[in-house]
Amino acid sequence: MFEQILDPIFGSLALSALFAASPLILLFILLGVFRVKAAYAALAGLGLSIILALVGWQMPALQVLGATTAGLFYGVFPILWILINALWVYRLTLATGWFSVLGATIRTVSDDLRVLAILIAFCFGALLESLAGFGAPVAISAAMLIAAGMKPFKAALVSLLANTAPVAFGAMGAPIIVLHGVTGLPMNELAAMAGRQTPLIAVLIPLVLVFIVDGKRGVRETWPVALIAGVAFAGAQFITASYFAVELTDVVASVVTVGAVLLTMRFWKPRHVQTLTPADSAEENLGETEGEGEALDRAAGVGTLTRTRPLPTGTARRTWGALAPYLVIMAIFTLAQIPVIKTWLAEVGSVTFRWPGLDIVDAAGEPVRAQNMTFDHLKATGTLLLFSGIATMALYGVGIREGLRVYRETVYQLRWTILTVTSVLALAFVMNLSGQTASLGFALAATGGFFALLSPLIGWIGVALTGSDTSSNSLFGLLQVTAANQAGLSPVLMAASNSSAGVLGKMLSLQNLAVAAAAVNLPGSEGTLFRKLLPWSLGLLAFITVIIFLQSTPVLGWMVP
Repeated sequence: MFEQILDPIFGSLALSALFAASPLILLFILLGVFRVKAAYAALAGLGLSIILALVGWQMPALQVLGATTAGLFYGVFPILWILINALWVYRLTLATGWFSVLGATIRTVSDDLRVLAILIAFCFGALLESLAGFGAPVAISAAMLIAAGMKPFKAALVSLLANTAPVAFGAMGAPIIVLHGVTGLPMNELAAMAGRQTPLIAVLIPLVLVFIVDGKRGVRETWPVALIAGVAFAGAQFITASYFAVELTDVVASVVTVGAVLLTMRFWKPRHVQTLTPADSAEENLGETEGEGEALDRAAGVGTLTRTRPLPTGTARRTWGALAPYLVIMAIFTLAQIPVIKTWLAEVGSVTFRWPGLDIVDAAGEPVRAQNMTFDHLKATGTLLLFSGIATMALYGVGIREGLRVYRETVYQLRWTILTVTSVLALAFVMNLSGQTASLGFALAATGGFFALLSPLIGWIGVALTGSDTSSNSLFGLLQVTAANQAGLSPVLMAASNSSAGVLGKMLSLQNLAVAAAAVNLPGSEGTLFRKLLPWSLGLLAFITVIIFLQSTPVLGWMVP
């Protein structure tokens, strides 16, 4: 048995935390400063964390190997299992020619890319986040934006930034459910608290999206619909999370927002219709070096493949045919949430086991949760997406041989993404299981009342590292509660802050960056995406940190349930 040590470096918690943070610092410097390929940066961070686990935290070599392989497995299943099957569905629409039809269908709603960014990335992306999560919203919404006429690099930026506010309640409320499980706090209070934090971010996101698409002119000309979308989403999130079911928070919010935007567009139109991304808007406004985004876009090469059968000519049939894969996805995921079916899938399609070679307790002598793995081979998001792809093949008349060929091409397209995701998840597991994550977290928690300002940072780091708000809550949820109790702060506030502020790290996680780059067929663009999104992530983090700090004081303390 291996017992984690909080202060292995010369008996100093502060020095141990500095060493524990070094793999993350190395990863971000390589990615953001030296523009090293994401896969190589992740491998470098993994190598450093393994050395620290062996030498600094004195973890036995076989257990380090077990932690590494556990992270590799988790990277493959469920994360890559989701991504591969989500992109397979997308490539099926390319292979059959339906993707171009989808673009024409989308443009019937509006020709304005700024409005479409709100509808697709913000609204539809939130719906996908509520049903699937784990990268699927970014992959699918980016593909749909390209179909609508947006350049690939811009589509990736918009989809990544939009995948923020819905994340705290994504995957049918999984982050809040996990937070309740690891902290023991009432789930209704955690949901209500998160419902009084993330909506404040949601109000701003549509405005940021239109700025990315068309700069200051975009905000000036489309602020009414952007503001209505943000307020509608925020209000629906607040009401649903506070008074109804946490699992349905994003479903209700996305549907309400779509209705609000469509209703607004019936009575209001922007002064100009933005159908193409101007050279003087987003790249320059984001500080991008001249020509970099353009070169990436030219390298994307996203286009339709050979068709398998003639497409119908009727408008109604073409519309339903273009939307069919996404309707199938929503239908299958909705069916999987019916209590009877959900219970059956859990009983016959779920296996929980201790990962071989791991026997770890934390510094308090409690078994570490991350060494137990759950293999949901039937109810997993990726499996449901696989079923959706098979149904799409049947609807589009794609033969088995053609479907398998597209699947092989999808896996080949993701070859660098596979290396990146598995490496960064291995890094996360080594840090977590060796005790490096605990050392870092406890050092931050030792700051007393100042912890109210550091609590959001912990959640942000957790999501940026793991790529999952659910994983971040499982890593740091109990730590947040323990530190809050020691500092005399509300444990509900600090626990919910881990989830609410953590969503702003989602756009910077290597997994999500790799998903976006692969979705728009821009392998190697992760570093460029990282540099463009970092200011937005840090700016929004500063905003929510101020809100959370005020919620810990009498100024906004009335918002804490």
